[in-house]
Amino acid sequence: MTEAAAELPPAPKAAQEVFGERFPEAVRYGELLADAGVTRGLIGPREVPRLWERHLLNCAVLSEVVPEGVSVCDVGSGAGLPGIPLALVRPDLKITLLEPLLRRTNFLQEVVELLGLDHVTVVRGRAEEVMGKLPQVHVVTARAVAPLDRLAGWGVPLLRPYGAMLALKGDAAEEELKGARAALSKLGVVDTSVLQVGEGIVDPPTTVVRVEVGESPGGVRFAAKRAKAARASRPTRGRRR
Repeated sequence: MTEAAAELPPAPKAAQEVFGERFPEAVRYGELLADAGVTRGLIGPREVPRLWERHLLNCAVLSEVVPEGVSVCDVGSGAGLPGIPLALVRPDLKITLLEPLLRRTNFLQEVVELLGLDHVTVVRGRAEEVMGKLPQVHVVTARAVAPLDRLAGWGVPLLRPYGAMLALKGDAAEEELKGARAALSKLGVVDTSVLQVGEGIVDPPTTVVRVEVGESPGGVRFAAKRAKAARASRPTRGRRR
């Protein structure tokens, strides 16, 4: 055990309630983050003492606003936050962890296999690279990836028509949303809201910016780009003579 891993506190009572039957797997994930996650540079050692409240539970309560049985893409998944806590509490979801860096995708794949998360797939790549190659999803999630306007440019085009992007944000969520409205409108966004989830579980509650799209996720420009990428990814058929 590393010095950082020794700083991991016992799981709070709320964790047993939130993770239910998958609580042992949540504990194991916390141990992996505190050990390999730190040594591989996926999280900072100072985060270990507050790993449960600030990271695991903070992400798991996102499940409150994710519909039942939908497909989810966690953009810039990093160490698996929020995708893996969400997967632990919601086995009904089909989740893709999208991450461009190899060392992170290696860690994610190890975690998925170790925890037996059969409904989770790890994909290495950037959002703009996989558009048109991966199936469009009902929900895109993200945490601490980028400012909202830039994040939406990556995440919104991955959505199905009438899907939603759920971005975990901090105290400045309202101001960030206000500053991003023009960019969101160009991306085909039809409604936005700031939600608080995890009341009574995490303090302060988790702040989520919800961005909903209409029938053209990403707008006209991304619709054309998505179609072009889809055509390029199809197998080439031999010509008839």
